[in-house]
Amino acid sequence: MPLLKSSDVRVPADVLPESRDAYIAKYLAATRGTGRLMLFAGDQKIEHLNKDFHGKGIAAADNDPEHLFRIAQQGVVGVLAAQKGLIARYAPDYPEINYLVKMNSKTNLVDTEQDDPYSPQLYSLESVLAMLDAGINIVGVGYTIYLGSEYEATMLSEAGELIAEAHAAGLVVVLWIYPRGKAVTNEKDAELIAGAAGVALCLGADFVKVNPPKATDTATSAELLTIAAEAAGRTGLVCAGGSTVEADIFLTQLYDQIHTGGACGNATGRNIHQRPLDEAIRLTQAISAITLADYDVSAALDIIAGRKNFEL
Repeated sequence: MPLLKSSDVRVPADVLPESRDAYIAKYLAATRGTGRLMLFAGDQKIEHLNKDFHGKGIAAADNDPEHLFRIAQQGVVGVLAAQKGLIARYAPDYPEINYLVKMNSKTNLVDTEQDDPYSPQLYSLESVLAMLDAGINIVGVGYTIYLGSEYEATMLSEAGELIAEAHAAGLVVVLWIYPRGKAVTNEKDAELIAGAAGVALCLGADFVKVNPPKATDTATSAELLTIAAEAAGRTGLVCAGGSTVEADIFLTQLYDQIHTGGACGNATGRNIHQRPLDEAIRLTQAISAITLADYDVSAALDIIAGRKNFEL
């Protein structure tokens, strides 16, 4: 697909004039010049604790946090999303990676039956901008909202303020939005996910990460995703990768999400980092080939098999 020029980037009106060039540069960096997002998610070390990084079926290398950075450095990704502390510890050794700082997080120890989910903001944007000023290649920030939680008003308020401040500073913003809480009976309902996408647009996010809707007897998940992709308007919609599955299944789902569902990227964590380094690197190439260059699944599987390489 053709690469964007600076003049092709839609700059939100809340980006200050003096930050306009910075926003365009960071948007093009995050999307590798395509307008689509390949987000490598490394934020689960708080979200899911260590069970996503150690155990049966997970590569031994994944228990070392540096595995995430080796993959992002040697593979093909748009951004590596992780908490500020993790980035601060490793980014000086991996300066070429585009970083997206996840601003809020919670563990999964408190389930919905015990209390509705709330993910508090962990640090100020000023502390993130200080890292940027110190030379860390931060292109954006991210924030999770649980719609339907009794704490949604707090999260919506925090996200709104964060987006305004981040845009003013020239940063790209990705929202993770999941309907979840005692008021939510079906987290994978297509209309509810479309509603989440619309909320992201109204808050001003550049991209929104959602779970793909559950298929019905009359429509596939990708077909139902079109409702959310349209509702997102000028906010780019990307789907969560979910738990690890065989590469051909994952890549087929991704292709359908983009070409049938209207998604403009992906946000993938476990499906990448739970694999050995060489395999994980090839998978980032295959995912990016589909996401950023419109390869078909067969060509992407050739990358997985080592029959071809992909460099954007």
